[in-house]
Amino acid sequence: MANREQWGTRAGFILAAIGSAVGLGNIWRFPYVAYENGGGAFFLPYLFALLTAGIPLLIMEFTLGHKYRGSAPLSYARLSKKTEWIGWWQVAISFVISTYYAVIIAWALAYTYFAVNQRWGDAPGDFLMGDFLQRVDIVSGGAPGDFGSIVGGVFFPLILVWVVTLAVLFKGVKRGIEVANRIFIPLLVVMFLLIVIRALTLEGAMTGLDAFFKPNWSEIMSPSVWVAAYGQIFFSLSIAFAIMITYSSYLPKKSDINNNAFITGFSNSSFELLAGIGVFAALGFMANASGVAVSEVASAGIGLAFVVFPEIINTFPGMNGFFGVLFFGSLVLAGLSSLISITETFISAIQDKFHVSRTKAVAFGGGLAAIISIMFATQGGLFFLDAADYFINQFGIALAGLISVIAVAWFVKELPGLQEHANRVSDFKTGLWWKVCLGVVTPVVLGYMAIQNTIENFTNNYEGYPTSFLLYSGWFVAIGAIIVGFIFSAMKWQKGDLNVPSDSTEKGAE
Repeated sequence: MANREQWGTRAGFILAAIGSAVGLGNIWRFPYVAYENGGGAFFLPYLFALLTAGIPLLIMEFTLGHKYRGSAPLSYARLSKKTEWIGWWQVAISFVISTYYAVIIAWALAYTYFAVNQRWGDAPGDFLMGDFLQRVDIVSGGAPGDFGSIVGGVFFPLILVWVVTLAVLFKGVKRGIEVANRIFIPLLVVMFLLIVIRALTLEGAMTGLDAFFKPNWSEIMSPSVWVAAYGQIFFSLSIAFAIMITYSSYLPKKSDINNNAFITGFSNSSFELLAGIGVFAALGFMANASGVAVSEVASAGIGLAFVVFPEIINTFPGMNGFFGVLFFGSLVLAGLSSLISITETFISAIQDKFHVSRTKAVAFGGGLAAIISIMFATQGGLFFLDAADYFINQFGIALAGLISVIAVAWFVKELPGLQEHANRVSDFKTGLWWKVCLGVVTPVVLGYMAIQNTIENFTNNYEGYPTSFLLYSGWFVAIGAIIVGFIFSAMKWQKGDLNVPSDSTEKGAE
């Protein structure tokens, strides 16, 4: 599109890409994954996965968006009409994620307030499930699949999360997303650095770091460790759900795509390492104070953020409230920067396909996501959130990544054309390494992951949930995203929409 918005500066794009990649998973998932998969030894397969899958995929998606100058559906449609459905599939995945991701940010926002005086009391686990989330099975004897009533303590912060997100998106790319990330990302880094510095001064911190970094070299011979490394890289870089294609479509015509991918990839990994140091220093302190091993207190996900960390804050020798506000405030900032990018994917797609104004696209797309997200703010919302998150990740993002790489590398056979485009606008060139990684290594690893996930989920129900509940809250969500992809790709574009911009590689604004 001739009048497509652009980033104001290269730094604005990089900060936005980093803001998308750095999310809740960096803080509450990576440290535990590393710890469980060989500690310090995990960094070898992790780095290998970054260089053979993470950065090559980032380069591919940056190039798709930059060359074809459109949202994910438009870029894939311009690549080949037969691949447009992949773009819509990825957009549908983003839509689903936005609906529950906003709710987790709302939890973090509420806990930022609770942290001031440690409102969660002496039993953070009971407070989270009973007092705060009012889980339907605890307060009224319900079961997974029951909605219960709306929980005000989640609903009102959720409204604020969506108000901030949509306000940024209404402003557009340069005046909205870029400005927000220029504030959020530096502030996030400063806040988390303060957390790390404080955690490192606590008694027992070195015990935690020893548990985190001590290498267990025997572990890296296990295939599951390598799969975990690729899984972490894949899920933490915002790959395969339309974000990076969308963001790169707003780049100036002359942009250093290859370098941008390396900067984004290594910045994301650096923050994950920083998060690991902060989290395990704090866990070491808690283990020391409780007189138990670090393995007894190590956790991941919601349990780490909303149960273990409140317990750590409770036992702090001083400035408990300040540390708590820093931690949960960091979760809010990391979450918001990611939610903005996730929501932008379907706003951009709506604009491209239906030729509506940005205001209407934000109001419709963002508004619909906000309304659906209320479902996860009910007493039964945690069960729906858990199932949707698991299935859209395992059978959405991972599978969409596999299909997109196979489509580009093997069926459309466009890797040479994309590489030529990226090298033309970049300061350094990629060679055979890039094509081998995307044509062979990544499909093999993602294919293996997909087979293992399918076998596991057909033989065991996730978290022991009833089959009937998983069918409509998990499997239907994942399969529905694919169906949506085919439905939207069947709709016709307006005349001239699929023409590839002829000037997309010329020197433009820098």
